[in-house]
Amino acid sequence: MIFSKAGFGGAVADFEAAVVAQDAKRSSKAFIRLQETFGRAKETELFAGGPRLAAVLEQVPPSPRAVVAVLVGACVERGADAERCAPGVLTGLRAALEGAVAFGEAWAATGGGAFPVPDDGEPGEKIVERTGFEAAVGWWTLSQWEMAAVALLNHRAVRAALDGEAVRAALDGEAVRAALDGEAVRAGLDERAVGAGLDGVTVHGQAGSGRGELLRLLTAVAQASGQELRCLSYALQVLDDEPLVVLHRPTATGYLLRLSGIGDNFQLHTLLADALIGGGHVAGRAPSPQEVAVCRETPGQVETAGSFELVAPDGDRLWNEGTPADIPVVDGVRLLVLDEPSYARSWPAGRFFPGMRGDLILERALEPEETERWLARVSPAGELTG
Repeated sequence: MIFSKAGFGGAVADFEAAVVAQDAKRSSKAFIRLQETFGRAKETELFAGGPRLAAVLEQVPPSPRAVVAVLVGACVERGADAERCAPGVLTGLRAALEGAVAFGEAWAATGGGAFPVPDDGEPGEKIVERTGFEAAVGWWTLSQWEMAAVALLNHRAVRAALDGEAVRAALDGEAVRAALDGEAVRAGLDERAVGAGLDGVTVHGQAGSGRGELLRLLTAVAQASGQELRCLSYALQVLDDEPLVVLHRPTATGYLLRLSGIGDNFQLHTLLADALIGGGHVAGRAPSPQEVAVCRETPGQVETAGSFELVAPDGDRLWNEGTPADIPVVDGVRLLVLDEPSYARSWPAGRFFPGMRGDLILERALEPEETERWLARVSPAGELTG
């Protein structure tokens, strides 16, 4: 008799070997041990186990695959290398999204009705008969893939890898040169800012590769099911090294900032107030150091209050519940208008993604002439729409 090594490390080794050998009985036993031993795993076992499990994900049968992906994400949250784990998890996420889209199409084509809500078990026989097994498993396990993927997308390097994939698929030299010759450069921004702005537009709006394709699939699933996977949607929309032009309309001043890792506009709002009010550029209520810290990387939440009205260039209100990706792009750069708040509001300052470091850097105040040119691109102040 062959005795397996004890602990999570031993369970990983057994599971890995059984999956590669396509030994269903042995892999089932090791699968149970993975779950039983994870809570007692040593740091070294987690560091090694996450990438090893991620590497065999595609060979794991469909039903337990998502659970293994969740374990990979949990290993990453406790220190395993996110970049090494990402390819397997994100490939599985895409397959699950594609399956969920197919599920929605098959469900509608076979009579529709109330969209099934996945439970803790496997999809029932009647559901599988209507949609097919792989499609049903895709929809049934999608929330688990969301959990696993968000753990990976907390890491900037993983998001950058997705961006690189989309840029390679969507950009050519002509597009880059055209953007760098654009009005934004003539208005006083440097080429790096415009290039990053172009990347943000293309990466986060381009179907066919990277984040754009995942978001397209996610949107199709939401439309079919009526259920929003908000955490996954927001994680896929996080911007990094993204230039942002902010116009403070009451003082007719403008600022160039750069944001990274900001999960929602509540977080952005607090960091904007710190940069502009706390930095002495405009009057108003500056957030406390504690309020700012929890929006960057300090754990927890601290009560804060709103300092601005966030407005799009066309006059639409930008809600705190949205994301920085909602800010429209004008001449290759995201453009945000700040007005006086229309009513008092407060919320717990913090991060939508507690495991993601956020930052907003004020690069410089714009010259008056630059600010005038940007203000000419926005609708006059008036009653908010949206």
